[in-house]
Amino acid sequence: MRVDALNHVSQLYQPANAKKIDKTSAVQKKDSYVISQSAKDYQVAKNAVAEAADVREDKVAQIKEALASGTYNVSAQEIADKIVSNYYDFSI
Repeated sequence: MRVDALNHVSQLYQPANAKKIDKTSAVQKKDSYVISQSAKDYQVAKNAVAEAADVREDKVAQIKEALASGTYNVSAQEIADKIVSNYYDFSI
């Protein structure tokens, strides 16, 4: 076994030119973030939708009143047209 070859191999695993870093010279940076304009627009739209009512109370009250008075009439042809147009995704 050659001892000089072993010395060369062991030198490969030693750190070469190790540099000492002063702790006082380290710069401390704070994390920051930037919100894009499209994200701001999305947030405004999302808040507007959240504030809007899910049910249009005026329409519900109007239909309830028409049902109670017996004046709410929908033709079978209108119902069939809506079903077919939604199914085929076009108007008749």
